[in-house]
Amino acid sequence: MEKLDKYLQEHFDLPAKNPSEEAQRRWRKAVSIVKNRRRRFRWVPDLDRRTLDKDKVRSTQEKIRVALYVQQAALIFSDDELALITSKHDLKGLKMHGGVDGISKKVRSTFDRGICASDLDTRQNIYGVNRYEEKPSRSFWMFVWDALQDMTLIILIVCALLSIAVGLATEGWPKGMYDGLGIILSIFLVVMVTAVSDYKQSLQFKELDNEKKKIFIHVTRDGRRQKISIYDLVVGDIVHLSIGDQVPADGLYIHGYSLLIDESSLSGESDPVYVSQDKPFILAGTKVQDGSAKMIVTAVGMRTEWGKLMSTLSEGGEDETPLQVKLNGVATIIGKIGLLFAVLTFLVLLVRFLIDKGMTVGLLKWYSTDALTIVNYFATAVTIIVVAVPEGLPLAVTLSLAFAMKKLMNDKALVRHLSACETMGSAGTICTDKTGTLTTNHMVVDKIWIADVSKSVTGNNNLEDISSVVSSSTLSLLLQGIFENTSAEVVKEKDCKQTVLGTPTERAILEYGLSLEGDRGAENRSCAKVKVEPFNSDKKKMAVLVSLPNGASRWFSKGASEIVLQMCDMVVDGDGNGIPLSEAKRKNILDTINSFASDALRTLCLAYREVDEIDDNADSPTSGFTLVAIFGIKDPVRPGVKDAVKTCMSAGITVRMVTGDNINTAKAIAKECGILTDDGIAIDGPDFRSKSPEEMRDLIPKIEVMARSLPLDKHTLVTNLRGMFREVVAVTGDGTNDAPALHESDIGLAMGIAGTEVAKESADVIVLDDNFTTIINVARWGRAVYINIQKFVQFQLTVNIVALVINFVSACITGSAPLTAVQLLWVNMIMDTLGALALATEPPNDEMMKRPPVGRGESFITKVMLLNIKGPDSKTIINTLIFNSFVFCQVFNEINSREMQKINVFRGILSNWLFIAIIAVTVAFQVVIIEFLGTFASTVPLNWQHWLVSVGLGSISLIVGVILKCIPVGSGENSATPNGYRPLGNGPDDI
Repeated sequence: MEKLDKYLQEHFDLPAKNPSEEAQRRWRKAVSIVKNRRRRFRWVPDLDRRTLDKDKVRSTQEKIRVALYVQQAALIFSDDELALITSKHDLKGLKMHGGVDGISKKVRSTFDRGICASDLDTRQNIYGVNRYEEKPSRSFWMFVWDALQDMTLIILIVCALLSIAVGLATEGWPKGMYDGLGIILSIFLVVMVTAVSDYKQSLQFKELDNEKKKIFIHVTRDGRRQKISIYDLVVGDIVHLSIGDQVPADGLYIHGYSLLIDESSLSGESDPVYVSQDKPFILAGTKVQDGSAKMIVTAVGMRTEWGKLMSTLSEGGEDETPLQVKLNGVATIIGKIGLLFAVLTFLVLLVRFLIDKGMTVGLLKWYSTDALTIVNYFATAVTIIVVAVPEGLPLAVTLSLAFAMKKLMNDKALVRHLSACETMGSAGTICTDKTGTLTTNHMVVDKIWIADVSKSVTGNNNLEDISSVVSSSTLSLLLQGIFENTSAEVVKEKDCKQTVLGTPTERAILEYGLSLEGDRGAENRSCAKVKVEPFNSDKKKMAVLVSLPNGASRWFSKGASEIVLQMCDMVVDGDGNGIPLSEAKRKNILDTINSFASDALRTLCLAYREVDEIDDNADSPTSGFTLVAIFGIKDPVRPGVKDAVKTCMSAGITVRMVTGDNINTAKAIAKECGILTDDGIAIDGPDFRSKSPEEMRDLIPKIEVMARSLPLDKHTLVTNLRGMFREVVAVTGDGTNDAPALHESDIGLAMGIAGTEVAKESADVIVLDDNFTTIINVARWGRAVYINIQKFVQFQLTVNIVALVINFVSACITGSAPLTAVQLLWVNMIMDTLGALALATEPPNDEMMKRPPVGRGESFITKVMLLNIKGPDSKTIINTLIFNSFVFCQVFNEINSREMQKINVFRGILSNWLFIAIIAVTVAFQVVIIEFLGTFASTVPLNWQHWLVSVGLGSISLIVGVILKCIPVGSGENSATPNGYRPLGNGPDDI
């Protein structure tokens, strides 16, 4: 066992994320015995093709870089003149057409209303659709052809044809065809079942791949803002861009604030580019690193450089998973053993035959039947290789992962990388955000502090409540700060109703402002925005510089309460005047903030500062502000989160909350969710950053809540958990700045609703409903995949060993193989395809979440599995009885393999209709083979007593399984699950 682990570790060890090309090539080189390379390596990347793709990308990037940054003196115009203006950054051509305004008129679009939805078909016919050309999917017959590439099956077909030729010559028609025809029919059945299984699997992956490509973007059409698929985007659309978006098409900048574009994916240049009205060109495939803007679409699909680049790339394949690689190693070892047994079996049969022939008729007399016998011996030996080389092991991982991914898609989790589903089952830590993941993300202003007064927000009499404590000038200042310093937007729906679009926090504050506004709309929205600094997770604030109607200028800043309060030295009183902020008053305000936070409210401060001179290049000030108000925003905990956290704890998974909120808010929510325990600690991000590595080693295991954290803090926590403590870490994230932590973690989980496209691209799983309970479901399925593969490996190795031993021992003792080529092919199909379908697709159960996760580097093949690998004790009726008993042994063994530790293997069996159906089909085919296809399968019909004996002998597998499961496997194994299970029979729960 130790030698096996060492061999697999040396040649077949691969990290779950970002494996090196050297490691990928190393395990491929170590795989020496493969029956069908096309099928075995179908779901692993073609490294040579991937290298060619990288070269293509670099070449294209260089051409684009030259075109963009080494402005060409002469530009070629064609029918695609509009597309070329943007892709070539042609300022001359743009001016010739009247600038951005002229382009919008020519494509019949307006900046405020966009295009008419009724023109979509016309625009797509003229300018093309926003898709790039993809290679067609593989047909079913291509999978049939792949299945026929199995070298052992090709040899068997040759043997079958020889058998038919010799049989017809010696025994005549039709008797002489039976043996060879039986083999050919068996091969046909194996090929068709394999092809159907693989084809359905490919359709599942295609469907999941299409889901990954579903990206939605905000546009203005028919005068209203709406959300559409990027595939429905057309030339002339007015697109709204914000931080973290991937630009869906080529376009021209209309207006915006501090728009910073990352063009590295297209040009290879790492430095981001500022886009403005002087440099208005925005290219598809680039990413918004900062700021926001509107752009008009000028080219889509194959008329963009991004579309041309994507269409040239081949499907390089997704990186293989660690289990796939490890099982390729197991298959290689077993294949070598099987090859040795096959050669020995053939030699023993041949030597026994020659001895018998020499003792009876002599070796000088040869007949055609002798040739037929030797051909049959050779066919049996080849078939032993078919059974012995467990080609289905690595493919079963893909099948199980595809099945799990499909189920998770239905449960609101989109798995982007196969390995994530597998690795999530081993996760020992989940670092989760608070907002939107543990909470509902349906935010409302619950309390407000203004002019030394705290008021609860009822929703009905907000204006009267505020007006009773502050003057109209103070109220105007508050409303001005709300409406000017916001990233949310009020839009009209089809039914003319107003809807607020934006982040949940921004929506909550703007909706509260609308409830206070009354008839003051024109007064509070008459300022001109000069400069906007969007919210930044590092600064934890946003700011806007506005020009007032009286000619003065004013900065408004809004953000984390402690940070904005620190910038203030004045506070607004009830009459709208700024008064000095004394230390006593500052302490009272901090007490108010902590009071709001202790009620699990998210706190934000709003402040302003008058300025005399405007500097467009200067950042917002960091001092001299006057505090206007404190908002307490309510975001209730999601239903079911507390139970999900409790499930994590019983499963040995530590949940850590990492949030940018106030520490008191974070602690209140964490206690409500059950995350913060008596033994755990809550820490502020700045405090965490100040710790030395030695202090972190002692501190990190106790951290359950980290508040006021920066994205870098999350990255540091993840790095140390993985490095110092060898933890398998899952991390949630939604912002652009979360990308490094998502990339660094073992499993990156991006939010599907709140997450940016940059975060989703860096993630392994997209949580479509942003719900923490969904994350736990991913962990459940991850464990199910791991345990199901262990069950299938146990089942297949059992069949391998028994088939090898029975044929070899029988060949040595009797001089004949009791299991013929046809019988072994049938056993192989049960073992390979049907067994994988039955065992590798078992759904998760609650027991899986009551054991610790599998740690890094633990052995996949456990002592329990080795203990459970067993077989039955062992000329026409005897061989048929052996064959029948052997098949029923495997049928009951398949049932036995449903539980590797529990005695009750029938628990939940009725809920798995696929398992029951496969067992029923297997038994039905076995009856047909024995009773009706004896001529082809070399069997004879059995009476009812023989059937009872066969079923009885097969059912002994269940009894032996119970006995073996009661044998302790050693104390060292009890600490790790599912690699080491405790002995059974200690109580009623173990049955």
